[in-house]
Amino acid sequence: MGRYFAPRWVAAILITLFISLAAAQSTSPTRDLDVVQVRPNVWMIAGAGGNITVHTGEQGIVLVDSGTAALAPKVLAVLKTLSTGKVRYMINTGADADHVGGNGAIARAGLSLYPQTGFGGGGLTDAVTNSGGAAILAHDNVNLRMSGLHGKQALFTVSDRPTETFTGNIKSLYLNDDGIQAIHLPNGHSDADLVVFFRRADVIATGDIFDEAHFPVIDIENGGRIQGEIAALNRLLELAIPPVPLVWLEGRTMIIPGHGRLADHADLTEYRDMLTIIRDRVQNMIDSGLTLEQIKKADPTQGYRARWGSDTGPWTTDKFVEAVYKSLITKR
Repeated sequence: MGRYFAPRWVAAILITLFISLAAAQSTSPTRDLDVVQVRPNVWMIAGAGGNITVHTGEQGIVLVDSGTAALAPKVLAVLKTLSTGKVRYMINTGADADHVGGNGAIARAGLSLYPQTGFGGGGLTDAVTNSGGAAILAHDNVNLRMSGLHGKQALFTVSDRPTETFTGNIKSLYLNDDGIQAIHLPNGHSDADLVVFFRRADVIATGDIFDEAHFPVIDIENGGRIQGEIAALNRLLELAIPPVPLVWLEGRTMIIPGHGRLADHADLTEYRDMLTIIRDRVQNMIDSGLTLEQIKKADPTQGYRARWGSDTGPWTTDKFVEAVYKSLITKR
């Protein structure tokens, strides 16, 4: 049988299609973002700064964090592929720009659940704070920091700031046929951190309390401490359910960290144990009379540095060790 050669016009069409697809991919508004489906109605968006959790349902979209301001248009483009509904509610896990920078743009593209009266009555209405856009919930310390009234200098406009805050330990909502709990776990990464527990979906978004890509950023200036970080991880371990041992069942609590890959109870346990060991090593060195520089040279992160450490960037291993040291020598 002789060889078959496609006509030149067929080859030309195929080449044109290939070039068009490649061009479309290179200019795609979502190209730089990774989207991972966690549950039938829950997704994780990675690559927009901090990880973003997307929860969809009858009421619309509930977001945990919004990523950076620069990538907000790409996040909005991804959301349109996941749901036909509007963003109705956004929960911020902290005040860092890589988690809340997209607040204003994404909230304005959303739609408030309560455009006339505000959520829960009393206080500012969503219509006043973000022109009827999605509500933004955070701990009150986040709002104080973003408005420049506490801690670091304000870097955020009014439209980026929360429209609703709370000062207690927990704020509970019921949206998209799911119980949603925003739980304040202070003095870990900072004094303003929330984790968000979607009870029916069995998914927890942790913010920077749990960072699968790095040693945790312990913000000493804003209330962060290694002791609080470990306490927060222990609380998360109480909330998360591991798979049934010795049984071929995959059901378990899924955990969306502030950065890095999707995780579960085992990953959280490993992270907690790693931090506990490093804390104890640094404490032993302090008790032996070593200075901070001597402790850094002794490398208390040995065995974990390759996995979670970094010698460059905004949060190096040396900065992490220094934060652990300051946590242990400073009385709360």
